[in-house]
Amino acid sequence: MSAEVPKIGKVVKTTGAAIAGVVSCVPQKQIANDYFLSAFGDAGVNDVIKMIGVETRHWADEHTTTRDLCAAAGRELLSQLEWQPDSVDALIFVSQTPDFRLPATACALQAELGLTTATIAFDINLGCSAYPYALWLASTMIQSGAVRRVLLAVGDTVSKIVNPNDRATALLFGDAGSMTAIESKDGEDAVFVMGTDGLGAKNLIIPEGGFKTDVLKGDERLLGKDPSCLFMDGGEIFNFTLRAVPTLVSTTVEQSGVSLLDHDAFLFHQANLFMLKHLMKKSKLPIDKVPININQFGNTSCASIPLLMTTMLCDRLKTQSTRLAMFGFGVGYSWSSSSLRVGPLRVAETIYL
Repeated sequence: MSAEVPKIGKVVKTTGAAIAGVVSCVPQKQIANDYFLSAFGDAGVNDVIKMIGVETRHWADEHTTTRDLCAAAGRELLSQLEWQPDSVDALIFVSQTPDFRLPATACALQAELGLTTATIAFDINLGCSAYPYALWLASTMIQSGAVRRVLLAVGDTVSKIVNPNDRATALLFGDAGSMTAIESKDGEDAVFVMGTDGLGAKNLIIPEGGFKTDVLKGDERLLGKDPSCLFMDGGEIFNFTLRAVPTLVSTTVEQSGVSLLDHDAFLFHQANLFMLKHLMKKSKLPIDKVPININQFGNTSCASIPLLMTTMLCDRLKTQSTRLAMFGFGVGYSWSSSSLRVGPLRVAETIYL
């Protein structure tokens, strides 16, 4: 069922699908803040770090891609779940840093994981809002009866698309991939809220990253910046987030039928620490229920929510049934959320490649 919600998006409720396990994969290479001192100086680095809260982040080397991280996570997940390749009905790859413009990276990943030719495999181009969106799509596919088991590969290697001389982006982002297993399970319900405002698309964009290269021609914000790299107007992104996300939180909790106090954890896309603190305060959330790991991994784009699950909530998700609320928001502008019960999971791991 679905219903329109003024200003914030569409509410969709699903039933009959549950997360069976999740594995995140992070590159071995760790980048501390002193790495940037030669480029930006002490004052330049410290000013940014106060806002974003990143102490370290992990970057993939030149030979490692998002697909590599997701593949490593997928192999670990399938092994621990003891899922046979022919039992996986669909594979969805969600990223804004795919291996190729064509073919779909999901096709290459399907072959790498040894899945059968009967596997449905396709890509989705989404960033910060991707994880709840992907969970909704997988749950809907299962609810329809078309599939019983879905693998969600969600990740980004943003370090490969930032300008190392752009202080606004170079210090903020880290790389990570994840794989989540979703399967048919009677009695499991979830609520999702999803929305879009494409008028904000130009505020977080690679201006010359595709076939249309005149999007920000003459825009003074691009002076001195490389249009083939990621451009971010931090002020506009911050204002959008404070407008949209508190309403997204309240709508999600209301539509879930579960009180705010009865949610065990609120998982926010790890945009930056200053922003997260504002969102917690504005949404009146208990601090101990809002896990944060941006200090260790940076902003990992669409992988940030599953990475929270496999770092900050790993032990709990393995042993307890947990009511989670998830909130993704940013590039697009696009936002999504979910309230669902997760666990106990057989697999909730973070591995390094």
